Amino acid sequence: MRKYAPEPNVMTNTRRIAFAYFFVLTIVAGLNYIPGLTDADGLAFGIFALDIFDDALHLASALWALAAALISHRAARLYMLIFGALYLADGAMGLAVGSGYLDMGIFTNGVLELPFGFKILANLPHIGLGGIALAVGLFLDRDER
Repeated sequence: MRKYAPEPNVMTNTRRIAFAYFFVLTIVAGLNYIPGLTDADGLAFGIFALDIFDDALHLASALWALAAALISHRAARLYMLIFGALYLADGAMGLAVGSGYLDMGIFTNGVLELPFGFKILANLPHIGLGGIALAVGLFLDRDER
């Protein structure tokens, strides 16, 4: 028998994970501003060239996760589905052509000929975050929909 959706004040696993995404994405948005995490070329961990547009995207995604987690299970699940699909597709595109679309890189940089190992390292965060979020939205707390 199908249960009713949980009350807005019930903290489901999906909502907890949305809170975790808020914290992770907030930290990612601040990476460029933590001394010692960027090299002389401005690359975070020597790999990621994060600019103000990337920071704004990560901060907006973090605030969206927070709002969804605070509102309801349904809002958190919708966040996981949409965010997951967008970030996973962006990571897959970056893996294929070297540029993503969320930061408009495909429009500003075009197709980049980069070593495949570098493409994996550079796009793994979006593939990982997006894939996990999509799986959470699709499969976690199924009985609470």
